[in-house]
Amino acid sequence: MELQRSTIGHGMPKTTWQWLRLLGPGIIVMLADTDAGSVVTAAQSGAQFGASLLIPDLLLIGVLYLVQEMTVRLGLVTGQGHGELIEKYFGRKWATLSVLTLFLSAVGALVTEYAGIATVGQLLGASKFWFVPLVALALMSAAFLGKYRRAERFGIILGLLELAFIPAAFFGLFKGIGNVKSIWILPFGHEDFAWMVAANVGAVVMPWMIFFQQQAVSDSGLTPGQLKIARRDTLLGAVLTQAVMIAVMFTAAEAFPHHHTLTSIASLAQTLVPLLGHSAIIIFGAGLFGASTVAALVVSLAGAWGMAEVFGWKHTLNSDFKETPQFHIVYALSHVIAVIFVLVAIHFVSLSIDVEIMNAMLLPIVLGFLIALEYRALPHHWKMSHRRRVLVIITSIVTILLGLLTL
Repeated sequence: MELQRSTIGHGMPKTTWQWLRLLGPGIIVMLADTDAGSVVTAAQSGAQFGASLLIPDLLLIGVLYLVQEMTVRLGLVTGQGHGELIEKYFGRKWATLSVLTLFLSAVGALVTEYAGIATVGQLLGASKFWFVPLVALALMSAAFLGKYRRAERFGIILGLLELAFIPAAFFGLFKGIGNVKSIWILPFGHEDFAWMVAANVGAVVMPWMIFFQQQAVSDSGLTPGQLKIARRDTLLGAVLTQAVMIAVMFTAAEAFPHHHTLTSIASLAQTLVPLLGHSAIIIFGAGLFGASTVAALVVSLAGAWGMAEVFGWKHTLNSDFKETPQFHIVYALSHVIAVIFVLVAIHFVSLSIDVEIMNAMLLPIVLGFLIALEYRALPHHWKMSHRRRVLVIITSIVTILLGLLTL
């Protein structure tokens, strides 16, 4: 039976507390969007080009919301994951291709998250050889709690540490407001600027976000009648993630008033000491730790969910290991592999930007499947209007072209 638009809003919370309790999938996936790789990308953007990428970053809020809103509707209305729907409507081969893009994006992202965690350990004077495995053990335990909402709240608490970047940016901005002039300077003729635009696009729309949020709205217990709350959750998350990106960019712009190429995030934190005082180490460490840990949780869950969807395994966080062994094994194994890579040695800055570029180059596959599924998998009354579909398609094409500037 087709679901009617009139059902949107039914089951809406009556009190502020009830409204807040329903928030979650959109916020956690967006906090994870500002992961360690995104922080590095934003920092490099500010260090090299000041505030020149402010306008593109603001415009990307709309792009991010449009993409993830389609994901929310697909998850709420169909009750199925992204990989499941691709297999259902396009076949196993296309589903496998989709999961391959997820695998590439998730592996690259997860390694950068643990590299970010290792950097936090470095800032605190802790050896990565015990600090990184300890954090990994805590994150692996989160998926074994037997409830999606518990894991979600754990991730959101960690992710909110990212907000430490915002007051740091404002404090630095008022100490050296001259960099604001660079907002209006868009050096598109500069080869490195095109590269950084592509990296910022790739840092916003990532394949694992779509897989995660589509399954998360189902696991969270939200219903199609609560689409409005899910949309607000997603919009709030989109604003938060880009606010953090912009804050990091401004902070780096103040730390490096002349064009500079970062060698490490630790060096950025040290450079901020004259600007923000010795609290800069704590502020940057807290922000980076929040960004890295929440993203590691979300990325590994998205990867495990995607694999399980295509291979037909039971996959929900509302279960224990005995009920979903393959799902939990894949989740834990992804953390182990990423930790090994980081302990061997990784050049954090260049790897992070390369991962975001790879995400940008995967956009045609990711957005193509998403728009096609929105048209084919949803009942008529839940589809976008013709005008909105044209807007989404045009926005997606422009985003893909910006992402492919590196070619």
